[in-house]
Amino acid sequence: MSDNTPQELQKLYAARFERNLDYRRRVWRVLIASFFSRYIRPCDAVLDLGCGYGEFINQVHCARKLAMDLNPDVARRLDPAVKLLAQDCSATWPLPDDSLDVVFTSNFFEHLPSKQGLANTLAQAHRCLRPGGLVLAIGPNIKCLPGAYWDFWDHHLPLTESSLKEAMAAAGFRIVLCRERFLPYTMAHSRQYPDFLLKIYLKLPTLWRLFGRQFLVVAAK
Repeated sequence: MSDNTPQELQKLYAARFERNLDYRRRVWRVLIASFFSRYIRPCDAVLDLGCGYGEFINQVHCARKLAMDLNPDVARRLDPAVKLLAQDCSATWPLPDDSLDVVFTSNFFEHLPSKQGLANTLAQAHRCLRPGGLVLAIGPNIKCLPGAYWDFWDHHLPLTESSLKEAMAAAGFRIVLCRERFLPYTMAHSRQYPDFLLKIYLKLPTLWRLFGRQFLVVAAK
C-alpha cells in the first residue's frame, strides 16, 4: 500500500539511492554478518518486505528468498534466486499459512499511508509465518527525529518503537526485543564510513544510545 504509483517510486528511489548503492551493499553485508545472521538459519524461508534494491535479501544466507516491493526497478536488482512479489503489502500475500521463518523489513513501515495498512500488513505476516517465526523490523524513530523524520517526501506514518510494539502485539505477536535506538538515521545523504567502524558500532550498544535514531523490534509468532 502506497500513495505513490510504481512509476513515482521508481523515480524517487533512483534519485535517492543510485549514487551510493555500492556503499549500501557493503553496509548491509556487515549488518547481516555481524548482527542479523543470529536470527536467520541456513534452512529458513525469508521474506524481505519493502526490499528496495535487494541489499539485504541478495546477501543473506538462507534456503528460500522472497522479496516484496512495488518499485518496477526491483526486478532487475534482485538475484535470480530471489522470488519477487510485486504487490501491495496490505493485500493478501500469495503464500500459504505457516510458510515463512522470517519477515525482515527495514525503513519501510513509515512509507505506508495509514495505520490500517500497517495492521493489514502485520496480519499477513502473522498468517504466513510458522509458529515461532520472527519479524525483524528497523525504522526511523520519530521520537528521536522529530523534524528530520519528514525530510523524505514519501514518509507518511510516524512510528516509535513503542507504537510498533503495540501494533505487533495487537496482531498476535510476542515481543522478543525492543530497542528505542539501534542504527543511525539514514544512508541516503550521509557520509560513507569504513566497514570496521560499523563492526565496532554493532558491538557497543552504548554507542547505539548516542547515535541511534532508528528502532529495532523483533517479534515472534
